[in-house]
Amino acid sequence: MKVLVTGGAGFIGSHVVNALVLQGHTPIVLDDFSGGRTSNIPKEVRIYPADLLSKKTEKIIKKEQPDMVIHLAAQVSVAKSLEDPAEDAAINVLGTIKLLGYCLKYNVKKFIFSSSSAVYGHAEGEASEDFPASPLSFYGTSKSVSESYIRLYHELFGLPYTILRYANVYGPRQRSDGEGGVINIFIEKLLNGEQPCIYGDGTQTRDFVYVEDVAQANVAAMVYGDNQTINIGTNTQTSINELLTHLSVLLDSSKPPLYLPKRDGDILHSQLTNLKAKQLLHWEPAVDLPAGLTKTIESFLKERE
Repeated sequence: MKVLVTGGAGFIGSHVVNALVLQGHTPIVLDDFSGGRTSNIPKEVRIYPADLLSKKTEKIIKKEQPDMVIHLAAQVSVAKSLEDPAEDAAINVLGTIKLLGYCLKYNVKKFIFSSSSAVYGHAEGEASEDFPASPLSFYGTSKSVSESYIRLYHELFGLPYTILRYANVYGPRQRSDGEGGVINIFIEKLLNGEQPCIYGDGTQTRDFVYVEDVAQANVAAMVYGDNQTINIGTNTQTSINELLTHLSVLLDSSKPPLYLPKRDGDILHSQLTNLKAKQLLHWEPAVDLPAGLTKTIESFLKERE
């Protein structure tokens, strides 16, 4: 099956591309390379450098006629969304709407969308899919609004979809500069003998899910979970303090953290139920946090060689 993967050269997208290749599918990558790298993509995979909002995107879809679209391209920085909400909405909301229109026009069979736990805001305890959306940032809002457009495109025009709401994804290829994931930022700091920074008191918790598990969820959504919104997480919580302790032990570091003021838009606690994913996608996480951290460190060290 031919699958267009937007953002396919990026952190999560490139793992989705690898999983598709292993399953015998033909992925086509569309990426503006603002964060992606060609080195993340197997040489046999066709790559189109393009901005999601450019006219080139429609030409690519018209030419390739993909069976499905897996949409990962996005503005993913909470901080940037607060600095420039208009740009965040243009990329995340308008980009999604344009892509939905092309999918209808060129008879795409299914639209698989990467959403985020950021749509939940301050969820006390486990957040299930029916927990009310109450985002704390424009990034979370843009994801929630995009979800609404996707559901309406199904209700009004019959376009099948699956929305996947990710917990905090980590693993190899995640960038440690700028708005990279906290795990890779901590690894970089500890390896360089620098003091890691924690925003807030470190008791805030996250549900960390390994990137290869997320890739498998996208592949599963090609077959299962039609017209559903599904959490992709581990249904566990780890505090940022606990995370740093794990990494310090693995990297044999004794550097204490520097505590800084809490950042606007940051969620205090995040834990996603995954019962729906188990039942409808036949998916559950295969890599626990200790194994995932070890794999991530090993990959990080190889890149530095």
